[in-house]
Amino acid sequence: MLGVPLGGWVAFVLVGVAAFALGWRAGSRRADRGPWSPTTPATAASAGTATAPAPPAGAESPEPTELTEPMLRTERATLGRYRLERQIGRGSMGAVYLGHDPQIGRAVAIKTMALSREFEGHELAEARARFFREAEMAGRLHHPDIVAIFDAGEEGGLAFIAMEYVKGHDLLRHTLPGKLLPVPVVLDTLARVALALAYAHTQGVVHRDIKPANVMIDPDSGAIKVTDFGIASITNACRTRTGMVLGTPSFMSPEQMAGRRVDGRTDLYSLGVMLFQLLTGALPYASGSMAQLMNQIANDPAPDVRTLRPDLPEELANVIALALEKRPEVRYADGGQLASDLRAVAALMAMSARAAAVTDTQDSGALVTGARKTPADPMHNADH
Repeated sequence: MLGVPLGGWVAFVLVGVAAFALGWRAGSRRADRGPWSPTTPATAASAGTATAPAPPAGAESPEPTELTEPMLRTERATLGRYRLERQIGRGSMGAVYLGHDPQIGRAVAIKTMALSREFEGHELAEARARFFREAEMAGRLHHPDIVAIFDAGEEGGLAFIAMEYVKGHDLLRHTLPGKLLPVPVVLDTLARVALALAYAHTQGVVHRDIKPANVMIDPDSGAIKVTDFGIASITNACRTRTGMVLGTPSFMSPEQMAGRRVDGRTDLYSLGVMLFQLLTGALPYASGSMAQLMNQIANDPAPDVRTLRPDLPEELANVIALALEKRPEVRYADGGQLASDLRAVAALMAMSARAAAVTDTQDSGALVTGARKTPADPMHNADH
C-alpha cells in the first residue's frame, strides 16, 4: 500500500506510540507535581532531581514519612490498632509518636522499644515478659499527676506502649541558668510529683528513673504528669547487659548506684537531686569521670543549696539535705512527708515575703518568728 513496506509501517507506528507515551508521561508529571504530601513520598524520587518544596518561612518542617523503627513504613504507618501521625520524641531504645486510637477517637502517645534489636534468645524472652509485666503494673496506676497507660503490645519485633498524650513540655528546659522557674512554682510542682510517687509506691511501683525529662508540665492548664513508669526497668536491663550503669547516673541514689535492692526511697533521692537542679541550674554531683561521679554519690556529703542560692531559706536547704541522705533509713520515708515539708516551706516563704512588705520591722519579725517551723525532721523515719 502506497509503496511502503510492511516493516516501515510497523516502525512508524512504534515511533508514534513511543512519542505519545513520553509526551503524556511528561505532562502527567507536571500536572501531578504539587505540595509535599506524606502519602506520596516517592514523587520527588521518581522525578530524578526534583525535590519537595521548602515549607513557608516560620512553619515547622514536615515530619519524615518513613518512620525509623523496624516494620514502620509509609505504606503502613500503624502499630497495633493505632495510626501513627508523627514522631514527637526519641529515647535510648526507641521513639515516641503522636498516634490516634480509631476505636475511641482520641490522641495517644505511642512509645516504642525495639526489644528484638537489643536482646536475643532467652534474654529477649525475659525482656518481653518483663516489658508486659511492668506495663501491666504501671497500667494500674490511676492518679491525676501520672500519665495513664492504656495499652501495650508487640508487632514485628517492636514493643509499644499506648499512653495518655500530654500537651506541654518537660522540666529539662528549666534546669538551665536563666530559665529557672520561680521558687514557689518549683516547690508546688515537686510537691505534686512527690504525692504522685507516694501513690505509686503504695501500689508497689517504683519508678527508678525520676529526672526532669520524665516530668511534663503544661503552663496553660496547670497539668503536671510523671511519665515513663514501667519503662526504666526494661531500659536498665539493656544497660546491664551492655555493661552500662543503670538509670541516669547523676540522679541515682547510692543504693541504686551500688546495684542494691531499691524501694520508693530511691525515687525520693532522685527527686531531691531534681529539686537541687531546678533551684540552682546545677547538679549536686558532677564529674567528667563516671568512676569519680559514683564515688561522689556514694561518699561525699551533698553540697548546701545555699552555696549557689544564698537567698533560699535554711528550711528549704534542710529539706533538700534530708532528701539527699545517703542512708535510705534516714531519708524521707515516703513522698507524702516530702510533699508536706515542701508546702510548709512554700507557706513560710510566702509569709516571710508578706512580712517583708510591712513597714514595722519589729512586728514583721515577730510574725515570721511566730510562724516559723522546721519541716525537715529526720524523725520522719522513726517508725520505719
